[in-house]
Amino acid sequence: MKALRKYLDKIKPHFEEGGKFGMFRSVFEGFETFLFVPNETAKSGVHIHDNMDAKRTMTAVIIALVPALLFGMFNTGYQHYLAIGTEAGFCEMFLFGFLAVAPIIIVSYIVGLGIEFIVAQWKKEEIQEGFLVSGILIPLIVPVDTPLWMIAVATAFAVIFAKEVFGGTGYNIFNVALVTRAFLFFSYPACMSGDQVFVRTGTTFGLGGGRIVDGFSGATPLGQINVAPSDGSFQAMNSLGHPLSLWDMFLGLIPGSIGETSTLAILIGAVILLFTGVASWKTMISVFVGGIAAALLFNLVGTTAVMQASPWEHICLGGFAFGAVFMATDPVTSARTEKGKYIFGLLVGMLAIAIRALNPGYPEGMMLAILLMNIFAPLIDYYVVQRNILRRMKRAGNYKL
Repeated sequence: MKALRKYLDKIKPHFEEGGKFGMFRSVFEGFETFLFVPNETAKSGVHIHDNMDAKRTMTAVIIALVPALLFGMFNTGYQHYLAIGTEAGFCEMFLFGFLAVAPIIIVSYIVGLGIEFIVAQWKKEEIQEGFLVSGILIPLIVPVDTPLWMIAVATAFAVIFAKEVFGGTGYNIFNVALVTRAFLFFSYPACMSGDQVFVRTGTTFGLGGGRIVDGFSGATPLGQINVAPSDGSFQAMNSLGHPLSLWDMFLGLIPGSIGETSTLAILIGAVILLFTGVASWKTMISVFVGGIAAALLFNLVGTTAVMQASPWEHICLGGFAFGAVFMATDPVTSARTEKGKYIFGLLVGMLAIAIRALNPGYPEGMMLAILLMNIFAPLIDYYVVQRNILRRMKRAGNYKL
């Protein structure tokens, strides 16, 4: 690392203003600070000095996402070979999934980081690091058969209109990855729902094409619940019509978006986030509590299969667990006050289940619940702060008396 540090110091003058590569100063600074913690500190004002800068925080989140990513690659291959009725080993399943998922990750980063590089050069500012996490989140929340050109268009839309127009990293009011998914869902609904988009049966990577197998259904268990009869006889099935247990759902051996199927892998990521102090346990736990409470309430008055689904099924299916751990805890777009985190999380969890239960045309409610609460997060914080101010004013008034 010392040799690399010396080499960067040697070529750095060429990227300074006036150097022959001065136009790429932002790119060089972004690469340098990604490898090494900056050794410069603020000269004025009140600041807290810490070696855990934004890039290091983003790196911790990416590490927490690795279990869900790796399992998503394996599950993509597993669902493929299950659908075509062919036996395959672990390595074959993982390799198939890797080749299917890798292009999505590459497109996401090329488009998102490319736009951020251009904006940084145009503004003559440092490259913002927020897309380091968004670039890996986007591939994990989309179906594996989503065409690459759609992902590129949606990513560009989200980065420009949900982030850069607000001022860049730290100023956006909406979660960028969820805006990408929302754009895909409302612009290309046929490619974000249905029986075939969650399981790749062909080998045409990234083009959305493939061979459809007779008798095959790739509908997610959450989608199956949405159309199931309300007589309490619902049983989730895999791609070949075999029953799925709650354990299968918890492990993630079910059709679904790439990184959202395995609750186990997501919980491992949650432990990493909480251990490193990157995510708020208050927000995370509150989402689960709110979801469980809403599910139990609908169980009491349920008239449809979705309302009758147990809280554990709601948590293990769809993007509920993934949203609770990685999306609702986004420090930029969620509530920032300590009490506000409880309120924000509870409302996200309750809204997600309510959308699932009350909107038959949209079985997955986590995306809309978080985006809606992103709007109200500043209001929640404002209310909490004002309550604290009033409480202190009353206490001060009583003291004077």
